[in-house]
Amino acid sequence: MTTGPNLVTFETRAELVKSVGEKVLELLASLKSKQNQINIALTGGTVGGEILAAINEMKFAENLWNSVHFWWSDERWLPSGDSERNDFQADQFLLRKLEIDGLITESQIHRFPSQDSGMDLDAAAAEYEVELREHSKDRSAIVEFDLALLGVGPDGHIASLFPGSRGIEATEISTIAVRNSPKPPPERLSLSLPAINQSKRIWLCLAGRDKAAALCLALTGANTTQVPAAGVRATEETCFFADRDAAELVPNEIREQL
Repeated sequence: MTTGPNLVTFETRAELVKSVGEKVLELLASLKSKQNQINIALTGGTVGGEILAAINEMKFAENLWNSVHFWWSDERWLPSGDSERNDFQADQFLLRKLEIDGLITESQIHRFPSQDSGMDLDAAAAEYEVELREHSKDRSAIVEFDLALLGVGPDGHIASLFPGSRGIEATEISTIAVRNSPKPPPERLSLSLPAINQSKRIWLCLAGRDKAAALCLALTGANTTQVPAAGVRATEETCFFADRDAAELVPNEIREQL
């Protein structure tokens, strides 16, 4: 059963990053005792990277990670190892350190295909969907993420689902090829909105005054086609984590309802 969104605010960006990092570790510790595999969808963006970096600096049990599988909600269609790819950022801030320390293996990291993979954009999208299905419980549907971390753009986009894009309307596929993105690079890969909304928990993290309008619209019933973040609904928990600047336009009456 889907749930409406909650809003948690922090005075500063640093407090937001630290708190979400701690919550990720707490969630992993809780899930580890209940299930054999934990699936997390990571995000790109500055705040997303800062959260991973914060986790890397925190204390955690070494055996916390051996059942965690890492996915991405979207990726830029660039060569493997390009510094602009979302997985490069995740490697830099957390995953490489976990690998070096022997806490995870490459088999737990599920990267989107890269531009130099030998396949075209559409084939790459289809390939990732196959991998999502192969790691689902019965292979009849895609992986149900235990947690999806998302950023929100100033225009209200999530993953690489931009206002007015066909990906917002996609219902039959889980991974889409994105062309003519309003942000460079123009070609990307992204989970569709229904795939994102199959997540048990979705935490959307926003910081900065430039995100204030997007957050306000997402929480006040904006059209999903125009503000994709407004259409995010996890099956168990949907939560916006925002610093004071990002939350400044949210009306008091809306805050009281969340």
